[in-house]
Parts: sequence; structure tokens; C-alpha cells
Amino acid sequence: MAHHHHALEARRARNRGRMWIALAINAAMLVAAIAGGLLTGSLALLADAGHVLSDVAAIAVGLFAASLAARQPTPARTFGYQRGEILGALVNGVALVVISILIVIGAITRLSDPPEVAGGGVLALGVVGLAGNVAATWVLASGERSDINLESVLRHSAADALGSLGVIVAGALVLTTGWYQADAIVSLGIAALIVGGSWRLLKEPIDVLMEAAPAGIDVNEVGRAMCAAPEVVEIHDLHVWSVTSGFPALSAHLVVTPGADRDRVRSRVEELLREQFELGHTTLQVVEGRDETGLIALEPIKEGGEGGS
Repeated sequence: MAHHHHALEARRARNRGRMWIALAINAAMLVAAIAGGLLTGSLALLADAGHVLSDVAAIAVGLFAASLAARQPTPARTFGYQRGEILGALVNGVALVVISILIVIGAITRLSDPPEVAGGGVLALGVVGLAGNVAATWVLASGERSDINLESVLRHSAADALGSLGVIVAGALVLTTGWYQADAIVSLGIAALIVGGSWRLLKEPIDVLMEAAPAGIDVNEVGRAMCAAPEVVEIHDLHVWSVTSGFPALSAHLVVTPGADRDRVRSRVEELLREQFELGHTTLQVVEGRDETGLIALEPIKEGGEGGS
């Protein structure tokens, strides 16, 4: 258990360092994008600046959530504030959707009456933005992707890199063809990319908050493996959930054969869960079964039967 928490804290520390680097890069790009958008009159550039602003906010939220999650548990909060990371990811996902809606509204307005756009300036600033976004995305992508908090920041950055690529396309079209509607159309494409990137940031935090089984863990398979362990008769109240990203947990009642060494059975099942399913945080209550004429209460999970989370 101590090793698990130490590894989790080490991961968070490494990811915080990457987020600070990405924050510095995005802050510099934000200033350039806002100034460039105002000087060139480009909605695509301002849309990209809005997304850069969301990146800065996303990283700030991510850093705050990571700092909150690192706080020590208290008697009132026995798991500490580890789900602060999940709440931060959810906030970032909702923010992405809101930003995309605002971009769509502005783009639709401009389609019918597109203003004149300085294509050369848009193109140049798009190249600068792309370089910065690629650098920030690379820094974040080298982190531990199982961390949904880091992943939320990374997806902001990756979508913004694609947005910068769109700005380059819009600038090139305006510069070579004079087709000013291209600026608004590219803005709609950027909005679609933002929405696409927000899906995981909405689904995964909600799954954690609703205590769904972690992705990649089949609870029925876990129950069958536990039932197959020597001297285990039945499993009751099997629950598998995530405290936060990268921290799955399990609790269950084990019914063992009469006379079995309950401590030995518990240790054997804990080892099975660690090695086969990477479940290191487990709470197992072991009780001795009755004789053949006795009845076991609750609704047991038998080998090959159904399980739940």
C-alpha cells in the first residue's frame, strides 16, 4: 500500500513539472494570438486565441487539482482530496464544450458578411502558434497518460495544435484566393475538433464519480478468478471502482470452506488480484461457510456467474 501511494505521488510530481512548462509556452502564445487576431481581424486567429486561453485555464485547473490531490488524508476525508483531479478534468471538459459553442456562434455570424482579413499576418501567426502548441503537446504527451488530469490538459493542447494548423490553412486561402469565408469555415472546423477532444474528459470523470468499474477491468472475470481460488466457496458484495485515475480499488466478502485458514486465503486472493488484475487496494472480509445444510445470505457470485461493480 505504501509503495502504491509513493508511486502515485511521484507520478503527480512529474506531471506537475510538465504542466508548468506547458503553461509557460501557452502564456506566451496567448499574448501573440490575441494581439495578432486584433491586428489582422481574423476570427480563426481569435478562435485559436480563445482555445489557447482555455489551455492556460486548463493547465491552471490541472495544477490546482494535482496540488489538491496531493494533500494528506484527514479523519474526515480518509482518501484525502484525490478526486480533485477528477473534478478538474470535468471542469476542463465542460469548458471545451462552452468554448466551441462560442466559436460556432461567431463563425455563423461571419459567414454571411465576412470582414476583410489580413491573410499574411494570419499565416505567420498560425505558424508561430503551431510551433508552440506542438512543443507544449510533446512535453505533456511524455507524461503518464493514465492520469486523467494530465490527459485533460494534453487534449486541450493537442486540439489547439490542430486549431493552429487550421489557422495556417485559413491564412493561406485568404492570402492566395481572397476568399474571406475560409476564416469562418476553419473556425467551425476548430470548434468540431474541440468538441471531439472533450468527450473523454466528460465521460471518464463522470464514470469515476459514479463509481463505475475502471476501464479495462471485467468485474465478472475478477469474480470468477476469486471464486476459483482454493477454499473460496462464494463471493458477496463485490465492488470495483476508481478512487481517482490510476487508483482502482476493490472490496468483497469471501465465504470460505469450514476450517479454512482465513488469513491464508485472504493473502492468496490479494496476491491474485495484484498480479492478475493490478488491483493493489483491496478490502476483503473473509467468513467461514456453514455446513452443507446451511444457507448463505445475500446474492452470491458463484464461479462462472454474474458480478457487479
